[in-house]
Amino acid sequence: MTDVIGYERIGDIAVLAAQNPPVNALGHAVRQGLVDGIARAEADGAKAVLIYGEGTTFFAGADIREFGQTPKEPHLPDVCNAIEASPLIVVSALHGTALGGGMEIALSTHYRIAVPKARMGLPEVNLGLIPGATGTQRLPRLIGVEKAIDIVTSGRQLGAKDLLDMGVIDRIADGAPREIGLAYAQELLEANAPRRAVSEMPAPAPIDFDAAYEATLKKGRGLLAPAYGVRAVQAACELPFAEGVARERALFRELMETDQRQGMIHAFFSERQVSKLPELKGVDPRPLNSIGVIGGGTMGAGIATAALLAGLPVVMIEMTPEAAAAAKDRIAGNLQGAVKRGRIDQAKFETLTEKALTPSNDYADLKDVDLVVEAVFEDMGVKKEVFGKLDAVCKPGAILASNTSYLDVDEIAASTSRPADVIGLHFFSPAHVMKLLEVVVADKTAIDVTATGFELGKRLGKVSVRAGVCDGFIGNRILSKYRTAADHMILDGASPYDIDKALVDFGFAMGPFAVGDLSGLDIGYMTRKRLAPHRDPRERVSTYADKLVEDGHKGQKTGMGYYDYSAGNRATVPNPQVMELIEAERAERGITPKTFSEDEIVRRYMAAMVNEGARVVGEGIAKRPLDVDMVFLFGYGFPRYRGGPMKWADMVGLAELLADIKSYAKDDDFFWQPAPLLEQLVAEGRTFDDLNKDAA
Repeated sequence: MTDVIGYERIGDIAVLAAQNPPVNALGHAVRQGLVDGIARAEADGAKAVLIYGEGTTFFAGADIREFGQTPKEPHLPDVCNAIEASPLIVVSALHGTALGGGMEIALSTHYRIAVPKARMGLPEVNLGLIPGATGTQRLPRLIGVEKAIDIVTSGRQLGAKDLLDMGVIDRIADGAPREIGLAYAQELLEANAPRRAVSEMPAPAPIDFDAAYEATLKKGRGLLAPAYGVRAVQAACELPFAEGVARERALFRELMETDQRQGMIHAFFSERQVSKLPELKGVDPRPLNSIGVIGGGTMGAGIATAALLAGLPVVMIEMTPEAAAAAKDRIAGNLQGAVKRGRIDQAKFETLTEKALTPSNDYADLKDVDLVVEAVFEDMGVKKEVFGKLDAVCKPGAILASNTSYLDVDEIAASTSRPADVIGLHFFSPAHVMKLLEVVVADKTAIDVTATGFELGKRLGKVSVRAGVCDGFIGNRILSKYRTAADHMILDGASPYDIDKALVDFGFAMGPFAVGDLSGLDIGYMTRKRLAPHRDPRERVSTYADKLVEDGHKGQKTGMGYYDYSAGNRATVPNPQVMELIEAERAERGITPKTFSEDEIVRRYMAAMVNEGARVVGEGIAKRPLDVDMVFLFGYGFPRYRGGPMKWADMVGLAELLADIKSYAKDDDFFWQPAPLLEQLVAEGRTFDDLNKDAA
């Protein structure tokens, strides 16, 4: 026995208690302790075994400290089989979460009881894997193929009531897991209940697994793990249990060797690491009990909605009483969506809109708030005017934040008498939905103000990334480069539709031109106009997109952009005017168009993204490559299974990518200038991930 699995005898029942805080992870000592505990119970002459977890949870999954290491025996599938094979009646009592291997342990017991708030799930697809410890073989026998496929391929957690209705658990009871488990085990013994092994239950009838596989692959936009989960469930239907387990294990090992698994594991750990900054260790954030929002348009209303849902009272400032009322209506519309999704009830909705929200056109109403987020028109003059008013009315120590997407936060801060209190908080639209928050730290931003920015992000459920000050910060700065690379490909022969298709096939939810239509083509138009006076004469700048906007085609909001939306916003019909404008510009420039393959499109697009990402890291705008990856996973639709652009670059090879960039430079040595950091890493034989480890 090991210390992490306690053993005691209560009458005829042997009790195995997991004691491996904080989440009773299924590390080697726990696995060995379970096997030893079952063997001891059998040798002791017990008639039943109860397995439960001390602390806050049952087994919440694998021990992440063992990721990347050679697993030690006993392996988890063998532990599950040893539990189920016991001649004793084995009961699991669940509380907290039983996830991944934790759920597989529960499925290997003969009976399952849970407290009302217990949850279970098989989230392995979120790591680019499938359940690898018999879960895909036992679950279909218990609840049928369709429900098993849903649980295996979605990775979602289920509550106790749903689990009971499905037949995953046998009973729900209030009380401590040890006590309800002992009572249930005793009841089973007194009733002379049979030992009930899930693996001995009949296999369910098969379905059209080829169709299910293809549908799952399409839904996952190329993510393999869910589709492999379908194949594993298929094995449960078509093979004897032992052979099905072997097939599950083979599929699991195959996924372990994929780049997708590397990308998903990188995303998993980076998401937890990104907000852990050494400079914030031991720094207390300022009090954060209420906030103000300036500007009640789509962005401001989204920020206010997120704050209200997080329990923060909001003062919403608009220019007129009518505009303030309209802002309240937008926020109420957002909150009604939360009601429909079951996130809040109608009573909570009324409390948030009538008591927690204060719409106003008077800046003086901000005098008591702890933090104000400005979300007005993207113009430096307008921003400075707003910050001048905030400087005058906000209390000492209040944090003044700008939601600017591009503008210089240092310049904004300098327009106040309190630059140490100024920070950038760049939300992404819709702000109550999108998870990314860029915390933009200006030169004079106080360290506790930075800490408060991250605290706000945590309260709002955001993935917060530290960014330095430059045009566009991390995400939009890099965006400008890869969008330029796409524009260059269009001048040279590709179409926007070729590029969108190639990048959707790569794994993006939408291509860049469809995204432009969604956000509004006038945004890019205004940015180009703003930057025009400062452009280098060597820069290649297309004009067709400007003409498109000047003709009134601004994307979905006008019904026409790169695509024609007359049939609805999901339409994919090209706007015929686009290619006419492109072909006219090519002719005017004397360009003979060439053909780009999908692979060439992706390589150029990604090379521009990674090269600028390397500059952003090299200049310290992002502290680590993983910061860039998290910005793109959570703000720009980058496919999670590729880990982010910098992780993707490591996997395809930095030397090969640098060679690509140098080959592109033969035609355009102004745009395709290799980032010094990229050249340095290649020369040293290192990777971006090495820099992440250096910063850990």
